Amino acid sequence: MTKITFLGLGVMGYPMAGHLAAAGHDVTVYNRTTAKAEKWAAAHGGNFAATPAEAAKGAEMVMACVGNDDDLRAVCLGPDGAFATMSEGSTFVDHTTVSAAVTRELYAAAKDKGIAFVDAPVSGGQAGAENGQLSIMCGGDQADYDRAEPVMNTYAKLCRRIGDSGAGQLTKMCNQIAIAGLVQGLSEALHFAAKAGLDGNQVVEVISQGAAGSWQMSNRYQTMLDDHFEHGFAVDWMRKDLGICLDTANENGASLPVTALVDQFYKDVQKMGGGRWDTSALFKRLQAL
Repeated sequence: MTKITFLGLGVMGYPMAGHLAAAGHDVTVYNRTTAKAEKWAAAHGGNFAATPAEAAKGAEMVMACVGNDDDLRAVCLGPDGAFATMSEGSTFVDHTTVSAAVTRELYAAAKDKGIAFVDAPVSGGQAGAENGQLSIMCGGDQADYDRAEPVMNTYAKLCRRIGDSGAGQLTKMCNQIAIAGLVQGLSEALHFAAKAGLDGNQVVEVISQGAAGSWQMSNRYQTMLDDHFEHGFAVDWMRKDLGICLDTANENGASLPVTALVDQFYKDVQKMGGGRWDTSALFKRLQAL
């Protein structure tokens, strides 16, 4: 049993922390909205705290899954941040999707305090978190990763160290770049099928078994055809992630023309009032044209 703190109880963090408690770890949680932390503690028999610093005191490992760069800094730094009370030799594991720059900044700040820092963004969405089937891509020192991996395997189907600090976040950017193009392609295929007078279900039944098949096609085509966009990862969060990808591409010289275009399509979805729709709402945008 490991004494663990989990910071951030959103649609991903809430079930992830639950898996840790179910595995027998001693879990204390923190959430910006205290009522959610109280609810989690009541449901899972763990503890909750009023600040990240209070939650992290005495923890062997602190996991975080919050919103963005500023949210991550807020739960790590300052008198109420986790780093203020974490013990030398403890480990901080960040599951948030953030920039590689803030990851390296916090890795350095943690190292100055004798704290290990592993960037470990996840893929698999809410369903993956709930079912303990996340793909976790990690950056950081090998020894630090080796300590954290058994704990992360509690909710992972695959967990890998890609390289030094920031490598996990860079890999997550690759993930989001790939998803953006796939969802747009699927949306256009379904849109084209409708305009051609074809049955979308029949079309997908055939093409999903060939080279066009993908996770997005298997898991999202039906809800797209049914005009249901309340599943999975929200457009607002996808735009945040794609913004990180595009900013990083400007720094490293990568060319991302399709990603930039799809980002603008998601901006259109936001203007339609769909910021909280899931990313497959690109299809809804085409329907509205």
